[in-house]
This record gives sequence, C-alpha cells and structure tokens, in this order.
Amino acid sequence: MRKLEAVQPVQFLQYRNGTTSLVEDGLVISEANVSLTVNGTLWLSWMCTPMELEDLAVGFLFNEGVIQSIHEVEILRPCDDGGNVDVWLNHPVEKPQTWRKTSGCTGGITSDDAQKRTNPILNVDIFPAEKLVMWMEQLFDSQQLYRKTRGVHCSLLTDGEKIIAMAEDIGRHNTLDKIAGKILRQSLQLNQCIILTTGRISSEMLQKAARIGASVVISRSSPTSLSIQLADQYGITLIGYARRSQFNIYTHPQRIRSALTSGIPEKPATAYPISA
Repeated sequence: MRKLEAVQPVQFLQYRNGTTSLVEDGLVISEANVSLTVNGTLWLSWMCTPMELEDLAVGFLFNEGVIQSIHEVEILRPCDDGGNVDVWLNHPVEKPQTWRKTSGCTGGITSDDAQKRTNPILNVDIFPAEKLVMWMEQLFDSQQLYRKTRGVHCSLLTDGEKIIAMAEDIGRHNTLDKIAGKILRQSLQLNQCIILTTGRISSEMLQKAARIGASVVISRSSPTSLSIQLADQYGITLIGYARRSQFNIYTHPQRIRSALTSGIPEKPATAYPISA
C-alpha cells in the first residue's frame, strides 16, 4: 500500500485575465483519515495532514490529560502506510466513554474531561507589543506547506526569543497537538511560552494551549466567546485579529507592555486594539 504524503500532485485548469490554461504540476494539501490505537484498542480517527504523526499522537494524549510525560510511552509506531498510529503505554488507561466533536476545519475531537485536567497559567511574564507583532511575521514566514498549497494551518511556539517548535496541518487543532508532541518527544524545557496560530481560537484550541503552558495565545483570526471565558479562567492573555501592525487583546492585557496604561483594566470586558 502506498504511503500517505503531506502533499499530492494535481492537474487543474486555471482561469486568469480572460484566459484558461492547464497547470500540470500543481500541488494540494493531503487530507487523510488516520486512526489512533492505544494499548491495542482503537480510540478514534483524525482527519489530518499525514506528517509528524508520532508528534500528533503523543501530543493529543498529553493535551487530553491521558499522559503527563513521554516516559509513559513504551511503543510509538505509525503503520507503514501512515493510516494508523499504534501507542502502547507502560500503564493501563481507560478509553474515554464519549468524544465531543469540536468546531473548525475537519472537526477536532476531545474528551469531556480534558478541561478538568488543565491547570491555570500563573506566571506574570511581560512582552512588548512590538515583539509580538514581529513573531506574527515569523509565523507567516514559516508556513512552508502553505506557500506550496495554500489551505493549511500553521502554529508556532516561541519563548519570546527563538522558535521552539512549529507544525502545519489542515486541522488547526492538530497543529497544537503536534507541537505538544514535539515538546514531550524532544524533552523541551520552557520557561515562558507564546503560541501563535493562523486558526480561529475556539475553546478546545484554548484548552490545548493551556495544557502546553502558553501564557499568551495569538491568532490572525478571531476568538470565540467560550475561548475568551476560558482564557480569563486559565489566566491566559488572548489576542486575536493579529496583523503586521495591530491586534486585539481580549483577556489579561497586563502581560502586554503597550497595554499597561492607567485607562485599561486588568480584565477587559471587550477587546482593546493595540497598534505597534
């Protein structure tokens, strides 16, 4: 069986300026159904881009609170064609009774108990607004698959000084699971943590970011009402509509240096636009 690839070749007709021509060397992002088996039991299937599947599997289990450390993983083995990831843990684990389908492209999957296993972010790191704008530009510049195919999400993890990890996938949820997997599998130590993403920040995206330990979450798109509530609850600075010179702060603006003015409360009821 042929192994799944991250991109697939395609021919298509392109209409431009009144003329139609054949493009023979086009590329599109792959969308594949990949299953997860834990301790010999089939747990679920993702719709994802079939790359970095080991990171996806480990990161998903961490973000769901099933594991806390890579040392709990005895065997991590994608099948030859990439259609399944087989994970064996060094302890028994119960498959969640119910999976909740989440919003967004391809639809994410999470268990009902995931939020209960997530702790608040307590650090008080402060970041200049100008540096966050710079990191948003780094996110755009890092999208290798996007430049080839379009139609793919990217998330980036930084400590404020350098890129720690990044991931691309058709599913925005999958990018954060892949980043969590990279952290565990590479034993990365994080003193402070910022997540930037191209995807909309929904409640499960916010929960995954909190599990990773991000004190700041930034998106070029919008947050949802529930993600704003969770960001306030978890102590996360949530930023949306980030562009090359501006963004909106929805919760905990005290971490952003340009927001530290006497006219802005610590917990805003509505977003505050910041221009850098």
